[in-house]
Order: sequence, then C-alpha cells, then structure tokens
Amino acid sequence: MKIEHIALWTNQLEKMKKFYVNWFSGTASNKYLNDKTGFKSYFIDFMSGSRLEIMQKQDIPENSNDTVHKQHIGLIHIAFGVDTMEEVDSMAIKMKSAGLRVLRGPRKTGDGYYEFETLDPDNNRLEITSVFR
Repeated sequence: MKIEHIALWTNQLEKMKKFYVNWFSGTASNKYLNDKTGFKSYFIDFMSGSRLEIMQKQDIPENSNDTVHKQHIGLIHIAFGVDTMEEVDSMAIKMKSAGLRVLRGPRKTGDGYYEFETLDPDNNRLEITSVFR
C-alpha cells in the first residue's frame, strides 16, 4: 500500500502551483474546474510517484498552522527528499536567497536525517531532507 496523494486547500491556487512546480520539479495537471460548485484543483506529480492535490473553493476557512509554536494536532509537514546533504544545503541557500523563510536548519537530526524546514505560500510546513548514516 502507498499514499496516493496529499491534498491542501488554498486561496492562492496559481501561486501554490507555481511554488511546487518550480521548487520541487513537480509537473502540474491541467486545471480541473467544477463550474457548479466553484471547485478548482491541480494535481502536482513528482518524480518519486507521489502527488499533491492543491484545491480552491470559496468559504474554506483560513489555515490555522501556528508558525510560532510549530506544532498542532493533525498534519504537520510534508517532507521532500533529495539525494545528498549538499543538495539540502543548496536548496536552503536558494530558498533563503529567494526570500523564503528557513525556520530551522540545515541540521542533523537524531533519527538519521539532514534537513531544513521552510513554509509554502500558505504557511504549510515543509522539510527538505536527506538521509545520512
């Protein structure tokens, strides 16, 4: 069994699509639009086979992720894996140079990862990781 996809609501559908396509080499599907309900979405496919669905519809409440305390009950982050620690460092530098916030890291964790944390345009927490042994 595998996780087929993870879905995120957004009020910035095109900005989120561009973010995940540009930073994580995703490939976006054609936009799906249901004129009757106002629902719009894209699927972003990644080389690993995983997919992210980004969705927009009026009347969806704002994101309640707490960027100060960093934790909450429920989905807390999406981790994107790269092959080397150098790639983690390179992405952290590029993202920071582009004005994105690096919350923590790059750092080695006690469970065998080298990672840094950042946020997407809707403040969803992301980790960019590489395994070290």
